[in-house]
Amino acid sequence: MTELLSGARVLGLKPPTSELEYVDLILRGLPANSLKVIVKALAPTDSSFKFRIVPKASFYRLYGVSTPSSRRRLSGAQSAVVARLASVWAQAERVWKSPDAARDFLYRKHPLLKGRRPLDVVLENEIGAELVRGVLGRLEHGSAV
Repeated sequence: MTELLSGARVLGLKPPTSELEYVDLILRGLPANSLKVIVKALAPTDSSFKFRIVPKASFYRLYGVSTPSSRRRLSGAQSAVVARLASVWAQAERVWKSPDAARDFLYRKHPLLKGRRPLDVVLENEIGAELVRGVLGRLEHGSAV
């Protein structure tokens, strides 16, 4: 299973039949509950972390509307960030073997990232996520990091 599809599993989504199906879902917008799932995994004690993904006003519009929760969707851009976080989280959990250790890695400054926290690098863009996946891959395969 690819990291991308592992991210879908982390989010509790119906398993896509292919990566392309998952990409299409992300473009259409992930279910709003996906945000809650990834925030609970990455920042269970940080009530403001969600606002790094969805601006505060958008968040309250999304969760304050009368639309049934099963029909609420994140925007394509917000979905891309959530999916990116979920795929890195899946890999970090696999490498570190526990949620706490994975979280510790993501929040601790890393020398291969010029002293930046992996989580911050992942949040910036997909290229940053690839850099963090590379560090995780080195750890997983026993390379020097």
